[in-house]
Amino acid sequence: RNSPFFNITTMGKYQFEICTNSVESCLAAQEGGADRVELCAGIPEGGTTPSYGEIAIAREVLTHTRLHVIIRPRGGDFLYSDIEIRTMLKDIEMARKLGAGVVFGCLTAEGEVDLPVMQKLMEAAQGLSVTFHRAFDVCRNPQRALEQIIKLGCNRILTSGQQSTAELGIPLLEELQKQAAGRITLLAGCGVNENNIARIAAETGINEFHFSARESIQSEMIFKNEAVSMGGTVHINEYERNVTTVRRIMTTIHEYSSSVARQDR
Repeated sequence: RNSPFFNITTMGKYQFEICTNSVESCLAAQEGGADRVELCAGIPEGGTTPSYGEIAIAREVLTHTRLHVIIRPRGGDFLYSDIEIRTMLKDIEMARKLGAGVVFGCLTAEGEVDLPVMQKLMEAAQGLSVTFHRAFDVCRNPQRALEQIIKLGCNRILTSGQQSTAELGIPLLEELQKQAAGRITLLAGCGVNENNIARIAAETGINEFHFSARESIQSEMIFKNEAVSMGGTVHINEYERNVTTVRRIMTTIHEYSSSVARQDR
């Protein structure tokens, strides 16, 4: 690992996935010591499928960090039309050609895992590493969904324990980790940072974590017209960007590895 905080006593006990919104953030994730990145566009909407070009360049620059891409044609709910499912299948095909794992999840109108659609997507993703994403956090019955996702053959589930943050979701995360019993990996995500990662790990038994480690940077534009917004329903500051930083990744990894080292003494 590149992180200077990584030490042999904690090697292999955990995995860190960084939610990245650009190739720039992917590079920071790699330098900071991430095991894997999840590349997304549309972060204000919870993540949508990135472009072919962004995936291709990310694959080129990530020399020793695994790459996953979210397969999500739009923001909003996880009930998809036939045409959206066709789009997702094509995007999985693109991810395969570019050498990336995939992240997706589909629900029925009743809030159950959409098994027929998921089976189609899983067939398209055969041989790829697959994460069922936070659609899990808005399903009706997480315990039943966990068993169904295991049977589908997904490698992991990204979840906040059906709460707004993984820290608030600790009780359900702990329960699901016990239910999973090593049959699938739970990836704790949403609001995971240097201030709570040790607590989430200690109280849930989970050892894979998903976080963004982003910081705001100001635009280098000299001329600014702040009266005009490029967004529709989602409004952002066009003269500010959030990017993953090496500093925040290393700080979070350090906090976790230090807590593990203390427990190992």
